[in-house]
Amino acid sequence: MKREPGGTDAGQPALWGRVAGGWAVAFAGLHFYWALGGDVGLSVSAGPLAAERPLWFVVAGLWGVGALCLLGALLAWLLPRSVPARWLGWGVSALLLARGIGVEVLLLTNATPLDASVSEGQRAWTLALWNPWFIVGGLAFGLATLRAGRSQPQPATR
Repeated sequence: MKREPGGTDAGQPALWGRVAGGWAVAFAGLHFYWALGGDVGLSVSAGPLAAERPLWFVVAGLWGVGALCLLGALLAWLLPRSVPARWLGWGVSALLLARGIGVEVLLLTNATPLDASVSEGQRAWTLALWNPWFIVGGLAFGLATLRAGRSQPQPATR
């Protein structure tokens, strides 16, 4: 494997960008599957909304989130190409980590009483799957952003 001067791996920025982009595309695909009527996993994610499927939920919560995830995949591709994209990358990373860690802590500490409409199954799946999924996405975008910034050529100093 080729190494750049300074011991950094030449493929690292691209690798983490692909991981972040793949994470976003997978999450988009899941939301589009649900928007088209699929229900596997939706009831443990959305609770009663999954059964009722009001129009606002399908449009904003499924199609809208899926579209945002595709924009996230585009952002992952843009990270090594644009400084503004890297600022957005840090923001996306922070948002995903805050969502995943914040909800995990709230559920584990019982800091807020759960709404009666939140089932034990939803709580268990949120703790075991959804929150870790957001944390993985946050870490992927954070590492992709970090590596993209480090891969930029440094201006020559005199």
